[in-house]
Amino acid sequence: MVIPDFQSLMLPLLEIVKDGQEHSHRDVSEILAAQFNLSDVEKKELLPSGRQARFDNRVAWSRAYLKKACLIENTRRGIFRITADGLELLKSNPSRIDIKLLMQYPEIKEWREPSSRKAENSDSGSLTNDDNGQDGTTVETQTPEEVLEASYQELRRALAQELIDRIMACSPKFFESLVVDLLVAMGYGGSRRDAGRAIGQSGDGGIDGIIKEDKLGLDIVYIQAKRWNNTVGRPVVQAFAGSLEGQRARKGIIITTSYFSPDARDYVSRIEKKIVLIDGVQLAQLMIDYGIGVAEVANYTVKRVDLDYFEDEQ
Repeated sequence: MVIPDFQSLMLPLLEIVKDGQEHSHRDVSEILAAQFNLSDVEKKELLPSGRQARFDNRVAWSRAYLKKACLIENTRRGIFRITADGLELLKSNPSRIDIKLLMQYPEIKEWREPSSRKAENSDSGSLTNDDNGQDGTTVETQTPEEVLEASYQELRRALAQELIDRIMACSPKFFESLVVDLLVAMGYGGSRRDAGRAIGQSGDGGIDGIIKEDKLGLDIVYIQAKRWNNTVGRPVVQAFAGSLEGQRARKGIIITTSYFSPDARDYVSRIEKKIVLIDGVQLAQLMIDYGIGVAEVANYTVKRVDLDYFEDEQ
C-alpha cells in the first residue's frame, strides 16, 4: 500500500473524531494506518533525515491544516477534538478535504498567504497544484519537511556528480591526496602529516598507500585508490586481497570514482579479511559529509516548538 499524502488523510482524520470526544495524535495515527492497510514497514518508513516516520509526519501536517482552519481544536497537549465548524463541514458530505477546499476558511488563507507575500502574488500569481516536487508528485501532496528534504537531496545529488567530474579531471596523484584528506577527516591516520608520510610507501603491487586506523596507530589500513570510469571487477579486488596477504595485513580500503561489480562485492563479503569498497557515489557523499572539496553556501535550521518549555502551563 502506498503511504497516503497528507491531504488524503484530512477527511478520514476528521471522520474519526466526529464523535466529539477527545482523541490523541497517536490513537488517530493508528486508526488511519489500519484504514489504509499500511504495513509495519510502511508505518516505520523514515524521512530522508531519519528523524521522523513519513506517515506520522503526514498525519501531523494533516492535523495542522485542520486545526488552522478551526475544524479541530486542542484541548490539552497532544489531545484534540472536532469543532462545530468541523461537524458542519462533514454534514455537507465532502468527497475530499484538501487545501483547495480549506482555502474557503479565512484562517487558512491568511496562514498560506501572509501579508508579506500578498503583493508579490498579485503580480506573479500564487502557487498552484501543478508545481512539481522532486519525486514527480505535486508540491501540494508533500509536507513542508518532505519538500525541503527532497530539494536538499536533489542539490546533494547534483553536487556529488560535480565532485566526481572534477576528480576525473584531476591527476591520479591529486586523487591519492584527496583520499588521504578524506580518511583523516573521518578520523583515520592521526594527523595529516602522519598520513602524508604513510601514503605511497609500501610499493607493493595493488597497494597505493597505508594509513593508521586510529590516532595511536594500533592497526594499519592498506589503501588502493582507483580514478576509473570502468567498473572495478572481482579480479582487481582479489589481487588487492592477495597484496594484503603478502603484508600480513587484515584490513584494506578500495576507493574508486566508478562502481564495483556485484561479483566484487560478493567476493569481499565471503573472505576473512576486512576489505571496504567505496564507490564513486559513496565517495562523493562522504566528501560532502566531511567537508572535503566543498564549501558551505547556506545553512538552514529547522526548528519546532519546545514542549518542555511550556510544560508548566499545561
